[in-house]
Amino acid sequence: MSSVLDPSALAESPLADLHLLANELGVDGYRRLRKANLIDAIVAKHAGEDYAAPEAAPAEPETEPEADEDDAPARRGRRGGRGRARGGRDEDDDASEKAEPRSRGGRGRARDEDDDASEKAEPRSRGGRGRARDEDDDASEKAEPRSRGGRGGRGGERADTPEAGDKQVEGTIELLGNGSAFVRLTDGETSDEDVYVSAAQVKRCELVSGDKVAGPMRPPRRSERFPSLVRVDTINGKPADEVSEGTRFEDLPVIFPAERLALGSEDPTVKAIEWLTPFGKGSRVTVVGAARAGEREALRRITAALAEQGGVELSVVLAGVRPEEVADWQSGPAAPATAVSFAASADAQGQAVEQAVEQARRVAARGADAVVIVDSLEYVAPAVARRALAAARNIADGGSLTVIATAPAPLGGETTVIALDGTLTGMGRFPALDLIASGTMRPELLVGDAGAEAIAKARADTVAA
Repeated sequence: MSSVLDPSALAESPLADLHLLANELGVDGYRRLRKANLIDAIVAKHAGEDYAAPEAAPAEPETEPEADEDDAPARRGRRGGRGRARGGRDEDDDASEKAEPRSRGGRGRARDEDDDASEKAEPRSRGGRGRARDEDDDASEKAEPRSRGGRGGRGGERADTPEAGDKQVEGTIELLGNGSAFVRLTDGETSDEDVYVSAAQVKRCELVSGDKVAGPMRPPRRSERFPSLVRVDTINGKPADEVSEGTRFEDLPVIFPAERLALGSEDPTVKAIEWLTPFGKGSRVTVVGAARAGEREALRRITAALAEQGGVELSVVLAGVRPEEVADWQSGPAAPATAVSFAASADAQGQAVEQAVEQARRVAARGADAVVIVDSLEYVAPAVARRALAAARNIADGGSLTVIATAPAPLGGETTVIALDGTLTGMGRFPALDLIASGTMRPELLVGDAGAEAIAKARADTVAA
């Protein structure tokens, strides 16, 4: 089996991501490896091969070469902490003795600074014998619970290595809100036998809900509840490297939206939106308006209409909303996948939005149609908001990603802007669409030439009135 891991791609990854991947694969002592050696160890472990870490360079001698007997007092002064030499020691020897810490127990030569720092950084082993475990094993024990038998993975072969006889599993991916996933062994049902998939593997293999995957699993460690997937061998019957090495989403050919998303709602404002500010698969849409103009209510009704029509992979993310609005969304036909209130930081809100968009990108890249509803981009960092909106696109001869979001004002780059009139909303006059401030780029592609002319005439009549 060819490896999914590309050393050149790993070289561009941050060290923290390489540590996470090495921990998943069970690379021993990975925190003490240099980046180049760490990449070699990851590739070797993933391919099921043994990796021998390069030997450390010999330490510099701590004393001058033993040339003659005149040096003997200086050598004795560094041994076993016997105190100062009884005479004949020059100033260099005195400075050396002050700079070098004495060894514990008064025996042997003083440790060099590397050994001393290593001992401080690495805790002693439980039995009090030998050197402390390396950071890798210690962090692994804290982060990854023991298996159900309570024995952990110590002694003999590690349980998460391919040599340990990992069991092969096959099932359907179900993504979670935090970016990780589960392999459901029985479609549509959850059980204790389901296999956990880390967020790093989900991102690396660009997995989406519904993918059929196969690969080896390891049993749960200490207090873990579920077994974990060691690696992904196949995705939908194809080798994982072939699927994940496809054309990047940003490099796929893009065309203007040409297939309108039908809403079919009898709500007067939503009906006006459908016919006067149409949007389609791959559109970038913002619903804008002053405070209490009703943009959030309009977005909820648009979402309900899309959920009724079906035919798209619909996901809702709430960022910076009131707690009461979270409850309103949860009682609707499309419950939010992620909800972050306005009390959360701009970074937390931005991460929620980017996570939803990232999953939708994978859906669109596989040829399906995804719609992401975002309420709202108001408190998200401007750069994050623009990236989320820019991700929407209609892929030529492929899938599409549509982003519909509320915002105080247009961000720029939209293909459709839906502006609501706060005065009309306040007076209870609907539809509350501000047709002058609203608009759609290339509406003829969505509603034909006659429909585009009707939209232009309605706008002209509004101006004349």
